[in-house]
Amino acid sequence: MTPLSELAQGQHYPASALYVVATPIGNIADITLRALHVLGLVDRIAAEDTRNTGQLLSRYGIAKPLVAVHQHNEREAAQRIVDYLQAGERIAYVSDAGTPGISDPGAKLVDAVREAGFAVVPLPGASALATALSVSGDWVATFTFIGFLPPKAKQRAAALAPLAKHPHAMVFYEAPHRIVETVQALADAFGGERRLLIGRELTKLHEGLHRCTLAEGPKWLEEDANRQRGEFVLVVEGAHVDAEGEHDHDAMLGLLLEELSVSSTARIAAALTGASRNALYTRALALKKDV
Repeated sequence: MTPLSELAQGQHYPASALYVVATPIGNIADITLRALHVLGLVDRIAAEDTRNTGQLLSRYGIAKPLVAVHQHNEREAAQRIVDYLQAGERIAYVSDAGTPGISDPGAKLVDAVREAGFAVVPLPGASALATALSVSGDWVATFTFIGFLPPKAKQRAAALAPLAKHPHAMVFYEAPHRIVETVQALADAFGGERRLLIGRELTKLHEGLHRCTLAEGPKWLEEDANRQRGEFVLVVEGAHVDAEGEHDHDAMLGLLLEELSVSSTARIAAALTGASRNALYTRALALKKDV
């Protein structure tokens, strides 16, 4: 059997290419074999924070020249990277944690490298977004990634207002000092009944996952100060969207329900309208409960 390290070493890694490398979001062991190989292979590593990355690399026994590429110098640093690529170098780019370019610097660097005619190679790995979604459940079959909301209350409320009727689950990132007010803002904007998954310190020693409603979220967080510590991922249920024509037969169903059972109502309504008997039964049952 081929040793695992050789599976990565035996692949092709072209020169004059930017390698976008995912790094752990907390657990140092969540690094891929291919990421380790590429970080050891490249000529230099571009990093969001060179000090943090230097410490990470030392844990893996890797020492490489580092280039700072962060949100304040991304455009200027991108030109330096392009110059290195023109000289035939391989460059890796890593953010502080997780997958670069997702709520992290890196997107402008990718654009600049591609526009200069050089290859961009993704190395997948840890992502707080995917980690939270994987344990959310089937109510997040479709989702939209929002990331960090504006820090000020009025701007945050303005950003959330257009999302009130968004039909897909939404994923937000938040820092510990704003977590309670952000969850409260979500409840104010979307209503308290929606499901919420609070993911805290994912993959780390004090990882926490809690499912509740938006209304219950702020109180749960305030009950224990430890629940407000760490970095957060919030997954919020999308708005319920009525199926097209779901209420079209309400008047007929209402009249039939005055004299018949739910089952008989659905059977007769289906015969008269040609609509799905199961769908009519579900709707009739809902109307019966509302009476």
